[in-house]
Order: sequence, then structure tokens, then C-alpha cells
Amino acid sequence: MIDIIHHGAVDGVTGSCHELRLLQAIKGSDPLGSDPTHKPAPDSTQAQARAIGVSPQGGRPRRKRVPNLGILIDCGLFQGTEAKTRSTAEDLAIEFPISHIRALVVTHVHIDHVGRIPYLLAAGFDGPIICSEPSAIMLPEILEDALKIGFTRNRGLINRVLDVIRSRIVPVPYGQWHSVFDEGGASLKVRLQRAGHILGSAYVECDAVSGAESERIVFSGDLGAPHSPLLPEPSPPERADRLVIESTYGDKNHEDRETRRYRLKAVLEHALEDGGTVLIPAFSIGRTQELLYEIEGLIAEFGDEAILQAAKGSDPLGSDPTLLPAADSRLGAFGVSPQGDRPRSGPRSKPLTWRNLEIVVDSPLAAEFTRIYRDLKPFWDEEARAVVSSGRHPLSFEQLTVINSHEDHLNAVNYLAKSHRPCVVLAGSGMCAGGRVVNYLKAMLGEARNDVLFVGYQAAGTPGRDILTYGPRGGWVELDGERYDIRAQVHTVGGYSAHAGQEDLLRFVEGIPQPPSEIRIVHGDDGAKRALQGKLRDSLPEAAVVIPN
Repeated sequence: MIDIIHHGAVDGVTGSCHELRLLQAIKGSDPLGSDPTHKPAPDSTQAQARAIGVSPQGGRPRRKRVPNLGILIDCGLFQGTEAKTRSTAEDLAIEFPISHIRALVVTHVHIDHVGRIPYLLAAGFDGPIICSEPSAIMLPEILEDALKIGFTRNRGLINRVLDVIRSRIVPVPYGQWHSVFDEGGASLKVRLQRAGHILGSAYVECDAVSGAESERIVFSGDLGAPHSPLLPEPSPPERADRLVIESTYGDKNHEDRETRRYRLKAVLEHALEDGGTVLIPAFSIGRTQELLYEIEGLIAEFGDEAILQAAKGSDPLGSDPTLLPAADSRLGAFGVSPQGDRPRSGPRSKPLTWRNLEIVVDSPLAAEFTRIYRDLKPFWDEEARAVVSSGRHPLSFEQLTVINSHEDHLNAVNYLAKSHRPCVVLAGSGMCAGGRVVNYLKAMLGEARNDVLFVGYQAAGTPGRDILTYGPRGGWVELDGERYDIRAQVHTVGGYSAHAGQEDLLRFVEGIPQPPSEIRIVHGDDGAKRALQGKLRDSLPEAAVVIPN
């Protein structure tokens, strides 16, 4: 018997964790435990019944788990509403058996897919961590940050945990089969394919054999939108007997590349007209690098075009109209000396152009992953590699300033809150649930001249969702236990989501030559999952399309 078990959150978009378990049927035993009342809904099809772990006839099959072997696909943290009910160490502990788990396969290194790995190790998991080659480089970096925030501040303990993680990582090239186990009549191979979500992201093909039964089961992980900057879009698998697919945007589509690019340009121009700060909450991995790539492209195309005429009585370029910050400059990028002196101000006739607009990345983790992205150019798509070949540097251009130290961060927040210097700031976290973006929000939400630009999904229960919902109504948001009025303008450019839209998901599934017999929809809000379920049932009536619970 080959089974799929969902250990993470099936409601919502975080806490991803799935198990592929191989069982061998032997007459006279019971794999469903001791619950004699566990029966399927009356209208369950065979595949729907199997999705919740019961026989389609309502009885309990008499089988024994010999051998009992499995792998995990991801082991992520909960965020937003899900985190509020699962936030203690006890709740984060691994509550399912793992003695039979032979390996963990990581689809990508976002925290909602890997954040519970330290807890998995603490529970006794001692198998390999299989991932793509780029993910193998990035995983220790993201887990170091997660350990510091939610596990321990003990540097020695963090280093020991990271050493264990590094020793367990098994990098697997895209498109290459890797044998996980072959024992006791059961075997499993996995193959990673590009998912186009973030650098290193993969969907997982699993060839499973248990006795006379064999299946290919595909776990999508998070799929990227087509025509995303930097990364090639995912291609459908050549085969999938069963498919587990995400549904973050199962109910909506994204703008096309050119539309969203010019919408980004228009939003930035509008937002900068009144000398405010455009604050973009962005995830450290993926979204930050894609936005930098797009902004560099706008600078290259519209370099000498005016964004705005200098506001009367102010100096958008600080004390030096020719100021172009070096990539490694810090406070100088804001016209502030290390001692905190204010720049001269006065009327200027010189307009602010794209070429002298300052872009700030205020996140050490985002800066580190931007460096890693630069080092992994062979994994970029053809367009991005061509940009580099032309002599441009889309992730390290001269208008870009990176802030590392906490002191410089606080100085930047204070300066930008008090000045009328136009600036675009990318800061984490992407859903405003923590990180340096919170200090910017506290200082800037109350002024109408500032703007918040969301370019990605905001999970229910996060401050980002509240700002998006209540900001246009003149409402408030709670940050660190205090209420802050939202007078800043709030914008969205949805096309920059790292997730596939509804049409993209349908194209991925419909592109599989032989439709799967079963499709499980996970990793989405209820409405998104049900919308995708309806579309898939219409287009693939022969497939059982289920939402696990």
C-alpha cells in the first residue's frame, strides 16, 4: 500500500509537511489503528476515501505495515492565523511518528516549508535532507536565522545544529533520479524538477514500489508564475498517477509581465510625488531579488526620465544633487553622516530621475540571499543571463544601498520618517509579521505622504493582511501589541507573487500527458482551494479532485 499523509496545515498557506508512506498488505492486521468508527462519508469515491485513509466500503482493511517506510516532503513553520494557534514549543514539536522516516525532501527554503527542521532533528530524525543544489547552499542560511529568532540565542548551540544540518544535506541535480531506499519489498526514488518559485525551488516526482503496487506521485511544492524575473517557468511532469498541488492563488490570476512591470513603474512614480518613502515588505528570498531585477530594468530603460519635479522647499537629492550611493554605502545614501547630521535643504529645480532614485534593501538576510543569487547565475533564466552578458548588474546596481547593522537601520528609519527624501525601501518580513519592516511601519504608517506597496500574498491573521484590508478604509493595525493608524496609501501589484495563478496551475496540471487519477489540493485558503477544485473537476472529469482534511 502506498499512502499520503498530511502532517502540516492543510488549511491556509503555511506549515507545509507531507508524508509518503509505503506499506505492504498482509492479511490479518489493521493499519488504521483502534478506531472502529472511522468511516468515509457516504458519497466518497474510492480515491476520496483513500485521501482520508479509509476503505471505500466503510470497513477497515485488514493489512499490516510491513515494512513501514516513508519520507517527508517539507517540514515548515506556521504563520498568520495558523501560528496563533500553534506558537508554543509544544505545539511546534513533531507530534507524528518518525522512526520509519528515511529522508526529508525539501522543495524550497521558505520558512513555511523548512522552519520546523530543527524540531524534526530534536525529535530524533537522523536521515538525509534531500534538496536541489541551490537549496543546499541556502538552507543553512535560512535556518540560522530561524534558529536565532525562534529556537535559541546560544551561538554554540546554533552552530552545532547547523553543522548537523550541513552534514545531512544531499544536493541532487534537477532531472536526476535519486534512490532513497530499497528494502523489504519496498523502494522509492525521487527526482527534482524546476518549480520556478524561488531559486532552487523544485517539485518532487516520487517513484514508489510496495510489493506488486507501483505509482508515481508528484508533490508540487510551491509553483512559480510564468515569466517571473530570473527563473524559468515550471514544465509539467511527464507522468503523475497522483498529484498533490498547492492552491495559494487557486481563485485568481496574475497580470502579465509587461502589465505588472509598468504598473510597478506607475505606482512608484505616483508614490514618490509627495517626497515620501515607498515601503515594500518583501521576503528575503525570491521576491526581493525579483523586485531588484525589475527596478534595475526600469532604471536602465527610463534612466534620464523624470519621476517627479523637486518639491518646493525641499531637496530630494539631499545635500548633493549628484549623489549616487555606492552599493556598499550606508548612512551616506540618506544624506546623513555617521554622526547623524541633517543634509542641507532648499528648493531645487533639478527633477528626480530614475537614474538617481535610491533603492534600499534593509535586511541582512535579504542581502545575503541576493549575494547567493548573484553567485548562482547558471540557474537564472536565459533573459537574466543575457542582461548580465550585456554588462548590466541587475542585483548590484549603483543606485542600490544595503543596510546591515541594526544601528544603521534605526538611523535610516528615523531619517526617512522626518525627511521628505524620496526613497524605495525593501525590508522583511513579507507579511509584516516581524523583522525590520515593522519599525518602518510604526514610523511611517501615520503619514499620508508615505506608501506601502504589497507585491505578494498576505496570509490571514498577519499585519500585512490587516494593512491591506483596513488601510484603504482609514483603519488601524496592531504591531507589537500597539495600534497604529493607517494614513499611508496602500497599493498592490499582484503580478509579482512568486506563486502561480489559477490559469498557471491549471496549465501545469492539464499539461500532464495522462491525467492523474487523484489530485489533492493543499496549501491555500478555503476559497482558493474550492475554486481550483471546481476548475479541475470541469477540465479533468476523470480525476478525483479532493481537498484533504
